[in-house]
Amino acid sequence: MALTQQFARVTPEYSARCRGSAHDSPGAAPHGDPPPDDLLDTDRALWGLLRYCRGTARCAPLHAALDRALSGDADGDIGFLDHDEVYDGCADPPRPPAPAAVDAITRALLEADIDQVLAGPPDDPAAAASAVGFQGFRGDVCVYPVEHFLAPCAFFRGARLRGRCVIVWID
Repeated sequence: MALTQQFARVTPEYSARCRGSAHDSPGAAPHGDPPPDDLLDTDRALWGLLRYCRGTARCAPLHAALDRALSGDADGDIGFLDHDEVYDGCADPPRPPAPAAVDAITRALLEADIDQVLAGPPDDPAAAASAVGFQGFRGDVCVYPVEHFLAPCAFFRGARLRGRCVIVWID
């Protein structure tokens, strides 16, 4: 089973409904999923981009934004989502970036010049794949993270414009 990075855009009202259903259900399971348009699966591409940016000074702002987008904020009040029916327990339970963080993350993602960020991997495909943590990757290792980088940019922008929170987890 492959692990993938997941995102959900939710309203405070949605969180309150899930919290209430978790308190009211015998197994403390929150019920209800966000609409499909408010869910995003970025596979594992952003982890490679995060790894690549970690050691590159020109990538520092993008690295910080990606790290926060992928990790959420530990102080989010969504412990009710720490349940087997929500995620499989392979990593940290779901966490939200705080609403103010969604705005900061969105700005940093939209300001990043992804083509410039990915201008540095080696020309050799195997070495480039290793640089972003995708040993054995077939194809253009720069195209994969770029495609998967654009989706969370739009996703977070949509959350910011609609006043939504974002919940992140690994499934």
